[in-house]
Amino acid sequence: MTPPATPGRPQLSRGQLFAYALPAAPIAAMGLPLAVHLPPFYAGSLGLSLSVVGGIFLLARFWDVFTDPVLGLLSDRYATRFGRRRHWIVLAVPIMLVSVVMVFMPAGEVTGGYLLFWLFVLYVGWTLLTISHMSWGAELTPDYHERSRVHGAREVALILGMITVLTLPVMIEWTEPDDLPAARVAIMGWFVLIMLPLAVLLAVTRVPERPTPTPPPLGLRAAVSALIESRPLRMVLAADLLGGIGGGLVASMFLFLAEDALGLGQVSSLLLLCYFVSGVSFIPLMLYFARRFGKHITAAGSSMFNAVTLPLILLVPVGNVPFALMVWVFLGVNMAAGPFLFRSVMADVADHDAVITGRQRTGLFYAMLTSTSKIGAALAIGVGYLALDLIGFTPRGENTEATLDALRAVYVWPALVISALVAVLFWFFPLDEAAQRRNRSILEQRRLVALENEEGLPAGGR
Repeated sequence: MTPPATPGRPQLSRGQLFAYALPAAPIAAMGLPLAVHLPPFYAGSLGLSLSVVGGIFLLARFWDVFTDPVLGLLSDRYATRFGRRRHWIVLAVPIMLVSVVMVFMPAGEVTGGYLLFWLFVLYVGWTLLTISHMSWGAELTPDYHERSRVHGAREVALILGMITVLTLPVMIEWTEPDDLPAARVAIMGWFVLIMLPLAVLLAVTRVPERPTPTPPPLGLRAAVSALIESRPLRMVLAADLLGGIGGGLVASMFLFLAEDALGLGQVSSLLLLCYFVSGVSFIPLMLYFARRFGKHITAAGSSMFNAVTLPLILLVPVGNVPFALMVWVFLGVNMAAGPFLFRSVMADVADHDAVITGRQRTGLFYAMLTSTSKIGAALAIGVGYLALDLIGFTPRGENTEATLDALRAVYVWPALVISALVAVLFWFFPLDEAAQRRNRSILEQRRLVALENEEGLPAGGR
């Protein structure tokens, strides 16, 4: 339920919140297969080696190291009469639609070069859409807790997109297609092709952008200077990079763990579905904790919960579906907390930076945030798949018990250590609600003065 409005706390209507969050569903519907289904699909069904697939996904993600800051700066700098963010979201749609067809529905013989090229194109569209969407959300409200509500709604849409895209392979399995892996990936691609333009159309026509003054031009040096100047930014990016590595490890190897090590077969899709249903069900509780204890403390507790619960996977007996479902439901309790809290905290970091430097770099900051999560996921796939090669693991092949035990260890222990490190980083994070309210008071006064100077309107009339 939407909490009652309080003085000084701008509230978005439920309709606006829904329309803004909706594009996150197809974003997630594309992102989940990229992490979970596409690497095994290209490494197994299409015959590319684990090392080649891991290397390609690693290179494609590192491509974003160059494109993310550029696209973030563009999003910050070039506005139109429709605002600063919405036109970039619209521009990203055709890029994504074409590349989704090429990556999710490859025709004929597929080479490593084909996969690499179309992943590059796909990530450009995805980055432009994601950065602009998150930056738009950060600018919809200046309130500390309302930002958690905005990014919490976005996270709900993300998880619902994941849940939907996970139900599609389950449904396609009932039809018993000749090539099940290809049919699974294709149906996910079709969901994105249909849902993305509809969701973006609703969002850009129903949700207005909040008036902001035109920022001064920023060059590429802004990214470097931001890292040097802002300790809170460095801490969030470090936590997100670590989280991307941990999350990427468990996501990219999940099908191998579920199908080869745990012998769960086609139940693996149901396992992921229960995991995400659990995650979306507990988002209201995580919002309560964030309001009660603060966003950074809640993020620290969430990461420590991950570290404590991950070893439960090692207790799952081979072929025991009920026990596996119970474990993954428990693991999913706080799976959504980290992503939306990181993004909500980043909006506060951008405000803190704007107070100190006088420069508005929200798009750049979210570009850097998407870069760290992508780099983390790419490192996870590249290093994780290399580790699987080194232990002699063969997807859907004959593996010794020692090899499968090594797979379980690679899956659990690195992610556990990473979760503990993220918890430490956020426990000592310097920005709390009081600091954010002071920053917003300063920025609101500056905003009114800037708008008055731009338009010749009295600040008191706004």
